[in-house]
Amino acid sequence: MKITDAKVIVTCPGRNFITLKIMTDEGVYGIGDATLNGREKSVVSYLEDYVIPCLIGRNPFDIEDIWQYLYRGVYWRRGAITMSAIAAVDMALYDIKGKALNTPVYNLIGGRSRTGVMVYGHANGADLEQTIDEVGKYIDMGYLAIRAQSGIPGLQSTYGVAKEKMYYEPAQNDASGLPAVNEWSTEKYLNFTPKLFKKLRDTYGEEHHFLHDCHHRLTPIEAARLGKELEPYHLFWLEDTVQAELQEGFRIIRKHTTTPLAVGEVFNTIYDYTTLFTEQLIDYVRMSLLRGGGITHGLKVAAMAGVYHIRTGFHGATDLSPVTMAAALHFNTAINNFGVQEYMRHTGETDAVFPHEYYYDKGYLHITDKPGLGIDIDEALAAKYEYKRAYLPVNRKLDGTMFNW
Repeated sequence: MKITDAKVIVTCPGRNFITLKIMTDEGVYGIGDATLNGREKSVVSYLEDYVIPCLIGRNPFDIEDIWQYLYRGVYWRRGAITMSAIAAVDMALYDIKGKALNTPVYNLIGGRSRTGVMVYGHANGADLEQTIDEVGKYIDMGYLAIRAQSGIPGLQSTYGVAKEKMYYEPAQNDASGLPAVNEWSTEKYLNFTPKLFKKLRDTYGEEHHFLHDCHHRLTPIEAARLGKELEPYHLFWLEDTVQAELQEGFRIIRKHTTTPLAVGEVFNTIYDYTTLFTEQLIDYVRMSLLRGGGITHGLKVAAMAGVYHIRTGFHGATDLSPVTMAAALHFNTAINNFGVQEYMRHTGETDAVFPHEYYYDKGYLHITDKPGLGIDIDEALAAKYEYKRAYLPVNRKLDGTMFNW
């Protein structure tokens, strides 16, 4: 079997998605997700101008060698654009191999370790009471794990609070077509957040897992304070507390709190984790297969994490297409040190463009035994949704200082 052609499909069924489709001389094809939220066209160029020409004529079964060729051979390694492009190739090759061997992808990476993948949903509200109500709705839908985000008194807007509760999409432009601006106050946030989780526990008890995302907005000592104050409410995890490029910052957080820590959705290689792993400074790996170079590299990250008692909790927002979700579910089904999978539901329009086999039931996502990844793309339908440039928001403190979104 040889790769004969590949193409990039750009579509926008409510938001932009970039999909790579690789074809072979035996009629078997595979698809991979290449979406880089807010910078999608950069990966299109990377794939079309540089990657696809290197694939033609190669054996699609040689997944490891092709991965190393695209990573080591480029010289300018790492980065979100490079690793997203490599991930798209990697997913598509696993899809091809599973179809050619008539087996689901999880069988190619060890077989089943579990019958279902526990997921967490996103409950959010404009204020504390609305957030409490939204958490209740997720409990009624059978979720075992729920992330809670709330509007903060004194701030007009902030991360994680959606207009349409089930389909949160933060990539929204302002009236001029440029990034929308959120506002921020660390002091208001730190004073409010423990009250939210106290109310959640008082209302719903200890049975459910509650999670929270700081979205990289704290310093290590601020994160340590928050983690310590949240300890009585037994969070499943506290996510992305600080700008994680400085891995050593987690030493300060770890020294002061036993609240479990998750990080890494903006990471893209194993090297972003080495200090965090070897010093056991975190509890969950958040890097998605899309941003982290695909299944091939994800297996290496998960294996190293497992040595240090660290589990996976992959990013799974709507900035990843259902193709990445399908790949993640095969991955999560197979590995031993799985923790939880983020699950933000896509819109009906998106699900129609990407018909898939996975399904939700009572707090878990399940996959079938369909060969490959169990997902496809309806190209005719995808063509009806033209690309629309959309930025993620930017964030400023109340005094106007540019800050982390």
